[in-house]
Parts: sequence; C-alpha cells; structure tokens
Amino acid sequence: MITITVFITATGGAVPIPVVLVAGLHASARTATVDRLLAGHPGSVAVHHDLRDVSQGLVQRTVRDATHVLDTAEVRLAHGCVTCTVREDLLPQLIRLAPGAALVIVDLWDSVEPRSVAEAIDHQEARDVLRFTGVLTALNAAATPEDITRGERLSEIGKPAAAGDQRYLAEVLTRQLEYATGLVLDDGDEEDHELSRLVLAHLAPLTPIHTLDTLPHVTGAAVCTAELAERVDPATAQLPADAQTDEITTTVWRSRRPLHPGRLFEAVDELVTESVRSRGRFWLATRPSRLLAWDAVAGIISIEDAGPWLAALPEAAWDLVSPARRLAAALDWDGERGDRVQHLVFTGPDLDTDRLHTLLDSCLLAEGEHPGHDDPFAPLLDLKEIA
Repeated sequence: MITITVFITATGGAVPIPVVLVAGLHASARTATVDRLLAGHPGSVAVHHDLRDVSQGLVQRTVRDATHVLDTAEVRLAHGCVTCTVREDLLPQLIRLAPGAALVIVDLWDSVEPRSVAEAIDHQEARDVLRFTGVLTALNAAATPEDITRGERLSEIGKPAAAGDQRYLAEVLTRQLEYATGLVLDDGDEEDHELSRLVLAHLAPLTPIHTLDTLPHVTGAAVCTAELAERVDPATAQLPADAQTDEITTTVWRSRRPLHPGRLFEAVDELVTESVRSRGRFWLATRPSRLLAWDAVAGIISIEDAGPWLAALPEAAWDLVSPARRLAAALDWDGERGDRVQHLVFTGPDLDTDRLHTLLDSCLLAEGEHPGHDDPFAPLLDLKEIA
C-alpha cells in the first residue's frame, strides 16, 4: 500500500501534478526529448532509473531539472525487475516530488515498455496527486527503419530490463511506439526523417509524429490508460488499414471461415518472414470459442489465447466486458458466426499481397471439411492457458 500526501492549494482543492512518460530504445533521442521538456516547462523535474545492473537487484536513480542533478541514489531491490522498481521506488518518488513540481517527467530506461508503468501511475489511490498525461516514445530517425527489422534479443545488445530478459529488440520497439500517445523523431538527416515517417505511418497510423521543435502539450487533461490498452489489446486493437506508400505496403486479410490448424501452422514461417510486422485476431476450427492473438515482428511470432469471442459467451456475461469490446464485436458481427473473424494485417517492403492472400486463403477450412483432432498449436496455447 502506498501512503499518499495530497498537496492542498490555498483554495482547498487538490492539484494533481501532470506526469508524462518518455520511452524509447534510443537513449540519445529520449534524453534530447526529456531535455526539451524540462527546458520548456519551468519547475519541472525528470526521474530516471538506470537498469543496467537490475539483474543484481541494483538500480541507479537520478532526479534532475533543466540545469542540475538534484539527487542520485542507489536503490537495492528484493527482486531485480521493472515491476519492483516501479512499485518500490518510482511511485514513492513521484509522490514525493509532486508537491514541488510543475511537471514530472519519467525518463524510462531503454528497454522498458511504457504500458505497465503508465497503468501503475494511473492508479486510483494516486490520482489525487498524479495526473497521467501521456506517453512520448522518442526515436532515432536514422535507426528506426532498421531496428524494426532486427531480430536480436535485448540481452545480446546489453539492454535487458531484468535477469533472464528474453525479449527481442524489434518486439520491444513496436510496443513502445504502438502504445504511445505521441512519437518524437530526433537525430538523422532529412531523408532519415522522411523514411521514418513513412514507416511509422504504417505501424501507428493514428499516432501524431513530432520533432523536438513541435512537442505536444503534456500538462493538460489526464489520459485514460484503459483506453490506451484498448488500442493495442487483441480484441479491440485499432489495426491499420490497407495502405501503399512508395515501397512500403500494408495489407489487410479478412475472412469469416475458420482456419485449418495444420495448414496454418505449416504456413506460419512463410507468413512471418514475408512481412516486417503483422498482427491481428483469428480463430481456428478446433477452437471456435477462443479469440487468438497474432503478433509478429522481424521474423519473431507470438500466438496467444486472448479469451473467448463474445459469441461464445451467454448474453448475460456481455455486461462484464468493456463498452469498447462490445463495440468491436458489434462492428464485426455476423448472423451465423457472431464476432468470430479472421483479421490479420501485414506490413513490409514490396509485399506480394496477392501471394500472401492466396496463402492465407489456402489455410481456410473448406466447405464440409473436418479439421481432424490434430492441433499443432495445442502445445503452445494449452501451456499458456494452464500457466
């Protein structure tokens, strides 16, 4: 439990202090963004946790303003992980700093994904003190187009966020940019910025893109993390539409028919390596009640059970799901199959969309065909379900 001391104004009202997260694997771009925010908001402070030694349970915390380092400390954690850092040190620091600050900037370590931190800050018990106002992901314009295709693990490039961190660089980068409320491009030349904007317009088409000279307003109204989550969660994700920009293509594949698990399993490698980024929701003939999530980047794929389709639930249970989930289901509703749908989106350079769609169509269950009992996805999906 966090004990919160509320700052009271002379008129007796509590004033929640705005808190903005700055995320990004590219440390130079992130630092430049934080510096510009500090300079543009007198009375603001930034908090940064250096996690390079987090696997040993040691974190270096720095608090600074526009001109000085105000405090540094070594923080020892019982368990070396990002969650522990947020719970045991970041939140207490934010609450301590809030009464004397006009804006608090959380400068996230390179490989930290912002969602868990944002949801921890946007907590009912802290809302009288802290007002979460958004997530800016800072990107090096020269590095972003290449990094989104890189298959190295974070541990291989010296950026793990915990002991045994098995995540991939491209995987983390996509989550940082797809969750953000704003993207900030820095470094690189005009050509780098143009290419990065083209790539980002395909991967996060609804997210504003800024530069250091055009940073968004970050001291305004609170941002709801539940709504941010709905933008990326499989059942409600705002997936990109068909698009063609120079050599970059995004193509959408949809179908109402179920997928044959065996044929899809055999096609997965080709589907994943054909594109740089693909994601969406789908269903298998052997699992008609389960919404499955497809998430792939740089040749690495994750397939997970994301819960039941609404059509598989009794109508009385619909009141237990969010309005966004009900709206998404209504938009996809079919009289025969309910909200069950194949909705996958692929992005990459020079995609052969006809061949990609033909391959996916060949994985659909034929009329009158029985899928059999063999499900090659079972070891993965059933294991995660049990866990």
